[in-house]
Amino acid sequence: MLVIGYVVLPYGKVNSPVANSTPQNMYTQRHIILFDTEESHCNLLPLSFTRPIAEFRIGITTLREKWESLLPGRYSYRPAAYLHNKFGGCAYEECDDCLFVSGSVLPDKYVVRLIDNLEPECALADADGVIRACRGTARQCCNVIDKGAAAADFKVINSDRLRVIHYVFDIFLRNAEMIAEDFERLTAGRVSAPLSDTVRIIGAGCRADSKIFIEEGASLECVTINLKDGPVYIGRGAQIMEGASLRGPLAVCENSKVKMGARIYGGTTFGPYCKVGGEIDNTVIFGYSNKAHDGYLGNAVIGEWCNIGAGTNASNLKNDYSKIRIWNYATHSFMRTDLQFCGLIMGDHSKAGINCMFNTATVVGVGCNIHGAGFPRVFIPSFSEGSATAGFSDVTMKKFCDIAERVMQRRDKHLDECDRHIFECIREVASRYK
Repeated sequence: MLVIGYVVLPYGKVNSPVANSTPQNMYTQRHIILFDTEESHCNLLPLSFTRPIAEFRIGITTLREKWESLLPGRYSYRPAAYLHNKFGGCAYEECDDCLFVSGSVLPDKYVVRLIDNLEPECALADADGVIRACRGTARQCCNVIDKGAAAADFKVINSDRLRVIHYVFDIFLRNAEMIAEDFERLTAGRVSAPLSDTVRIIGAGCRADSKIFIEEGASLECVTINLKDGPVYIGRGAQIMEGASLRGPLAVCENSKVKMGARIYGGTTFGPYCKVGGEIDNTVIFGYSNKAHDGYLGNAVIGEWCNIGAGTNASNLKNDYSKIRIWNYATHSFMRTDLQFCGLIMGDHSKAGINCMFNTATVVGVGCNIHGAGFPRVFIPSFSEGSATAGFSDVTMKKFCDIAERVMQRRDKHLDECDRHIFECIREVASRYK
């Protein structure tokens, strides 16, 4: 088990359509802290290396944006200690009446009602008895999260209806249903931008205007969209190029591009500023990442600032059709998933060269550079560079930062000192796995 450490910190001003639409009522100033535990943080590595779990994108929006839209309040984080400068900036003031909510819980009307109705010194636990929310002073709630409800003499309410992201593969397993829920919430009472006459809609027996939503500034021409299995959401400034075939449920977020002839299957989300092509199925790309050329990616989760080269293919099914095992950081070993399909998991700022191959359920850490022929091992520690044939070596922090800065500048972003500190901390942790 990794020892990370946790602190309570306020989250800064949020500029997003979801956050800005939060109702201004008597609860607006209520303190709601989205917390990660050491167990949840470690089980969701490498994706949680660089962000609180509530910053994960699943469905159309991030988990934080879902909570903000359903449970109004003043939101903060209790992240891993090394993340606090980026996701907060200063120590959280003492709070006499707070709601602490696990960042790995998927919100819906049922769980929001349970949490909203918590009395002081009460906690909500899942079917396994794990505390997922509590109400009290900041000090009391931290004690409950770290030591259990008995440590603060809290009353515990149990529910077997909580949906929780336990492991990285839960993200793609839950993505289709979350796209549908987000679509209903984000489009309610709104009118989609018009579709071009060149777009072909498939969906016999369904009202197409209720299952596809195009934000202003999006561009679609000569595209085929199948709505039979779920809705399709196209974000502001997104571009779907001619010849692309899309199947719902699907989310193409702000300023992302789907290239010519792409084949995109349901249960897939492309976060903001992605470029995608080839064949992609039931995959979540958090944002600012590219898989722009031919090659297959399925049942996968890709972080930010990643690039997957032309012709790269990632297996999501074993040749003998047996159940899949995947690397788990919390136990330093491979765990059973009981899944038959599981593809590539890739942390932020990792790259794969042209014609790379990945075995089923390969886990790639942060800041990796994979190239060359052959299948690399199915767990590649962070800040590794090399190939299956030539072996792997360490990526120096200077080399990593130089590349990251060049990549981010293409999207008018910069690697600041706060980011550099985070990556230095990740590098220290990652060294334990080499």
